[in-house]
Amino acid sequence: MNKLKKELVALIEKLDNYHLSGVAMTHDEFIKSVADEQPSAALSETLTSLWWDKKGDWDTAHTIAQEIPTEQGSAVHAYLHREEGVLWNADYWYSRAGRSRPDVPLEAEWQSLVTEMLESQ
Repeated sequence: MNKLKKELVALIEKLDNYHLSGVAMTHDEFIKSVADEQPSAALSETLTSLWWDKKGDWDTAHTIAQEIPTEQGSAVHAYLHREEGVLWNADYWYSRAGRSRPDVPLEAEWQSLVTEMLESQ
């Protein structure tokens, strides 16, 4: 099999794994996808932001989140500022999201946001 054909087969298998046919990605699939080089194009903006955050690229995650004009976008934006340690800014964004700052570890909040965003896709 030539190199291009192998790459095409690998890409098709990857697309099948991410259910781009319209079926939502599962939580486990989302977590596993963080090992990939880039997020799936099928992810919402909020999930893409959370993906980059888990990948360790806070700046990209923040750039995406600050452009999402929804309550869910504000919730992700708030989480990022909480993670950054700038609580006054986080609290502002939590209020824009209609939420209070949660009293849970950051990882628990991240997991909760991922679950919420996957369910709303």
